[in-house]
Amino acid sequence: MESIRDETQWDRNRLKGPVAKSGVVNTMTESVSVIIPAYQERATIGELVCSIQNVFSSLPYAFEIIVVDDGSTDGTGDAARLAGAKVLTHPYNKGYGASLKTGVRFAVYRTLLLLDADGQHDPKDIPRFLAERSTFDMVVGARKGTAGSPFWRKPGKLFLGWLANRLTGIRIPDLNCGYRALDREMALRFLPIMPEGFSFSTTSTIAAFKAGYLVRYLPIEVTTRNGRSTVRARDGFLTILLIIRLVTLFAPLTVFLPASLVSFLVGAFFTVHGYMYYGEASVKGLIALLASVQFFLFGVMVDQLVAVRRGESIGHK
Repeated sequence: MESIRDETQWDRNRLKGPVAKSGVVNTMTESVSVIIPAYQERATIGELVCSIQNVFSSLPYAFEIIVVDDGSTDGTGDAARLAGAKVLTHPYNKGYGASLKTGVRFAVYRTLLLLDADGQHDPKDIPRFLAERSTFDMVVGARKGTAGSPFWRKPGKLFLGWLANRLTGIRIPDLNCGYRALDREMALRFLPIMPEGFSFSTTSTIAAFKAGYLVRYLPIEVTTRNGRSTVRARDGFLTILLIIRLVTLFAPLTVFLPASLVSFLVGAFFTVHGYMYYGEASVKGLIALLASVQFFLFGVMVDQLVAVRRGESIGHK
């Protein structure tokens, strides 16, 4: 099987200019790299690649289809290659996010179109995504409620959505839909903070909102996935930690100000209680008040550092 190193070297030669499928240099300004992470998806990947090719045959875009075979043992990579996709192969299973990061690094076109290999996402929606991409930095699919998810995962998804909305201060219709079109430069900027697992979609969504990019949601229909989901309950707990980490990274005062306020209220309560019943200040109250000041000052400092870093990033774009 072809290795990532071999195909990446081939791709560096191709960077001299976008080449259409026929080999003729393409002069169109709009171009799309379709990235499909796949693990044990032999049953669906070939048909999906062919469907995507059929959709693009009627669109004025240069395109490439990249399938990242994440250590499959069922011939997923061979089926994708036979259907006409470029295949990158991980020697072992590294995770959904790691597969997308591999695809993003390999892609050369202006717009990245991400979709799952399990048959849930309909390629017929691609023209709608690309039409909105001319205005927005990222276009994300918005599923109805928790459509496409097993019943036991729906409460967790609803909770994660509520938590993200509260911490970010933004109404996010669908936190982790994998069907999306986004600007390649934006994706490369966020790549260092992207996780290796299933939280890639959540990370890119929150990061785009908090960094001030234009995000558009499109209502989509999804079908029941073919095959078995590899998402575990542990991924949900890791996603909660990730949401808090992302909000701290992009809007630290959202985390530190509430912590400062809670510490202040606790400190004020114990201080007043100490004076009323013992005639002296409570040590617990003083510690809590000191913690409140520290939370506040630390939050302001981190917020200034984030603002400086954001300004540096914009200056280098």
